[in-house]
Parts: sequence; C-alpha cells; structure tokens
Amino acid sequence: QVQLIESGGGLVQAGGSLRLSCAASGRTFSNYLIGWFRQSPGKERELVAHILWTGLSRYYADSVKGRFTISRDSAKNTVYLQMNSLKPEDTAVYYCAADRSFNSLATGSAMYWGQGTQVTVSS
Repeated sequence: QVQLIESGGGLVQAGGSLRLSCAASGRTFSNYLIGWFRQSPGKERELVAHILWTGLSRYYADSVKGRFTISRDSAKNTVYLQMNSLKPEDTAVYYCAADRSFNSLATGSAMYWGQGTQVTVSS
C-alpha cells in the first residue's frame, strides 16, 4: 500500500520558517515526480514545488521562489519543503503528491496524495 505522510506543519509568525516532510512508502519512487501543493479556503490548489526523485530537476512557483527549497533524502524515502521568510499568504493546507507524469502532477491529477498538513502564518 502506497502512503505519503506529511508532517511539520504548524503555527509560525511572519518571517519565520518551517520544514515540511513527506515520507513515502509502499513502492519505489525512483522515476517519480514528487510535488508539494497547497490550498487555502476559497482558493484553487496551487503547485508550489516539485522534484524528480533523482533530484536532478526542481520547480518552484513564482510565489515561493527564493523562499522555499525542495529536497529529498532517498535513504529515508522522504521529500522536504524548507519554507523560509513565511508570509501570511502562505497559510494553507500543504499536500505532497507523486506521479510519474509531469502533466498529471501539474494538473493536480497525481496518482498518490498525502492527507495534508496545516501551515498557519500569523502577521
């Protein structure tokens, strides 16, 4: 059974940092893209960042470029999202997702999803 389990969310003041983790299990993800999405009430789900499991390719949305860093630890089967200089507009539920297809990931139709972790940034 494939599982993606997010952790690391919480409440932080503007300007602070959080590191989210996405622990993957149940299959080999060596040729998968792992993405971080976020969604807040009344807004569409947004792809924030993604990484090839090999680590050779990374993508960031303009809204987080320069502040967020995606990385992976293949030994721990975990993908991280380091979030610095957080802003109130970063408040959302953050999900990780995995798929072999970039199009599926980019359109929010990824095969595997985690349950989400809440990030709240206070002003």
